Amino acid sequence: MKRTNLNFIIDTIAFLGFVLLTTTGVLMRYLLPPGSGSYSTIWGLDRHEWGGIHFWISVVFFSILALHLVLHWRWIASVVTGKDHEASGIRAGLGIVGLITVIALAVSPLLSPIEIQNKESSSYSSHKSNDISISGSMTLKEVEEATGVPASYIIESLGLPETTSVNEKLGALKKKQGIEVKDVRGVVKVYKN
Repeated sequence: MKRTNLNFIIDTIAFLGFVLLTTTGVLMRYLLPPGSGSYSTIWGLDRHEWGGIHFWISVVFFSILALHLVLHWRWIASVVTGKDHEASGIRAGLGIVGLITVIALAVSPLLSPIEIQNKESSSYSSHKSNDISISGSMTLKEVEEATGVPASYIIESLGLPETTSVNEKLGALKKKQGIEVKDVRGVVKVYKN
């Protein structure tokens, strides 16, 4: 295969990868936003499943760009070093410093410590109902312990099957039974009043 044709194919795939990466990013940011309080899907895929697709598109995109750089390495090296004269060493040095800076910026989040917040202090994933946090990551038993509302009452009030486990998370119940966290909050509010 001619080098020109190979470059065209790689550049086309890279462009398609960029478009798909941008599309899935916009989709997750604006159409399936985090913490929306509802379970939304597009083509049967929720935000987390689209996140997986977004990740694998980025892996393919990164690989194609790496191949693109390998195929153009001689051109890149000649642009960075330039013609042999007094300033070519400075130019090469600036190119190396720039490359190291980009790599350091890309790797720094991977090397940073992960900050873990408990459910009570996180305003992102939980909502208050009479000063009690209820989130989709909680089980019915945890809601019972936090609110004092019996899990059996919540199950009955929401019209869930009697066989529903109290150890099932609200997010899973949302997918299986179509209940919303706001529905659980409503049951808790009615029980407390």
